[in-house]
Amino acid sequence: MRNKREIKSTIDLPPIPEKVYFTIGEVSELCEVKPHVLRYWEQEFAVLRPSKRRGSRRYYQAKDINIARRIRELLYDRGFTINGARLEITRKVSKAANVVVEKVAEIKKEAESSADKFVVNLISDLEGLLNKLKS
Repeated sequence: MRNKREIKSTIDLPPIPEKVYFTIGEVSELCEVKPHVLRYWEQEFAVLRPSKRRGSRRYYQAKDINIARRIRELLYDRGFTINGARLEITRKVSKAANVVVEKVAEIKKEAESSADKFVVNLISDLEGLLNKLKS
């Protein structure tokens, strides 16, 4: 078992450089966890899904690093279990999705009242995508 003093707080992690893609080694350093831990988190947390290319190499984006850091914070700083952290992240994602759904409904209502068929059709497509994401 690791000593609490050995684990650096998520707040003290290095800044994320201005790049589009990061390798698992770079993300490992930016999150201060081993690469095998990141691979394990990918299995346990559906929101952590880096792109995979040539030979199944992982390529993370800044959003993936932020998710990994959030997972790290929940597990290491706040003492959540894997299941607890998964539920917390899912709850936050669901809240965000509900906010988007409400905003889309408002925009659709405005577009229908102004008889803008293009926007209404676009929003209907967006609602379909949101429903797929929520399920």
